[in-house]
Amino acid sequence: MRADFYNVAQRADDDLIDPLAEQGIAYVPYFPFGGFSPLQSDTLHSVATRLDSTPMAVALAWLLQRSPNILLIAGTSSVAHLRENIAGAAVTLSGGELAELNSIAS
Repeated sequence: MRADFYNVAQRADDDLIDPLAEQGIAYVPYFPFGGFSPLQSDTLHSVATRLDSTPMAVALAWLLQRSPNILLIAGTSSVAHLRENIAGAAVTLSGGELAELNSIAS
């Protein structure tokens, strides 16, 4: 079993997600927010600021819009982080914002 991080910045499993979706198989990303070192990106921060959101909420929104078979288990240690995660589920990213965020991993 292999465990690659998968998030807006680390996308080793990109080629795996779409075939799984075609087969109706769920994909659960490992460390969707970067793990013990949370995601840091000027681009992520910029998009979040324009959306009046937080970088982690935008990172969650990116994952949810990446593919319908992505299921998130976002760990949290506080009610504040839980609220931030829930807020991310309500963020809708435009095509331009998705393209901007996709550039993070390039």
